[in-house]
Amino acid sequence: HLTILMLKAGFRTDYVPDAIAATVVPDRMGPYLRQQLRWARSTFRDTLLALRLLTGLDRYITLDVIGQNLGPLLLALAVLAGVLQVLLTATVPLWTVVMIASMTMIRCAVAAVRARQLRFLAFSLHTPINLFFLLPLKAYALCT
Repeated sequence: HLTILMLKAGFRTDYVPDAIAATVVPDRMGPYLRQQLRWARSTFRDTLLALRLLTGLDRYITLDVIGQNLGPLLLALAVLAGVLQVLLTATVPLWTVVMIASMTMIRCAVAAVRARQLRFLAFSLHTPINLFFLLPLKAYALCT
């Protein structure tokens, strides 16, 4: 939200890989999910504010904003299609697993290349949390 306000005011923002920031990180699942719900609501709200700014932003930021909003939708569709395949045909949805793994690795790879830090590839380990906890939470955030 602060970045969008700065860009809207005509300022520039830059990614600084060696910047240090302090934050409070929840150490239990309940507070973590509440934090993620706040952040998801902010993402959806801020995207509406940023729509007209997207054309003038850096391509990576534009891609990131689009990805933060379309990514969960595509992921939800992939998961839903996979669950339906299991229920209707009793077969393993291998293509769904490949799709989810591909989306995850592409997003992590873009971040790793952009930041020039391979450690961003480790974010792919976050996928199970995203699928089983954050995806339903983002759907709830969008509805509320």
